[in-house]
Amino acid sequence: MKHRLIIFMLCSTLVSVSYSQDNKATESQSKIDLFTSKTGSMIKYQDFSLSGLPLLYGTSAETKVRKIESSGQIGFFLQISNEGKYGDKSASIAYEDVLEMVKALEALKAESAADLQKNPEYLENKFVTDDGFQLGYYCSKGKLQWYLVLEKYGSGNTIFPRQLSSIESLLSEAKSKIESQN
Repeated sequence: MKHRLIIFMLCSTLVSVSYSQDNKATESQSKIDLFTSKTGSMIKYQDFSLSGLPLLYGTSAETKVRKIESSGQIGFFLQISNEGKYGDKSASIAYEDVLEMVKALEALKAESAADLQKNPEYLENKFVTDDGFQLGYYCSKGKLQWYLVLEKYGSGNTIFPRQLSSIESLLSEAKSKIESQN
């Protein structure tokens, strides 16, 4: 009887450990990785170029909408990429996150004017998606600067759009392009 109890306890422990490892692996994958990691299925990519995102210092980030068809499902992602000093950095933002960013941008815009009036030494306010993409601004020495963080980790992954209106235009254009493809 003791042997059966010990074997049962060992099996239970192994099952729970293996389940938690599978669960952690799934949690660390981005939405685009989860969508495209279905083995044994055909995956089709189709890109739609957007206007681009003008950045400070005369450069521009490449922008596009990527349509992905996999296992009978269709997903849309706004992709922003920038060639930087430390290599290319990019973000793939799921359509539902683009919609959340549109709402977040309106809220951030409203708060930015009040935050700038406070004349803080340094203040930062941002929205972060599940995949770690960030949209925000900081106030320092009486100036307000908007930024986007394309990748969660590493250096050189932050870009600074020339104007707030260019972020608004990008989100609007991406949303329209995605909705016209549905």
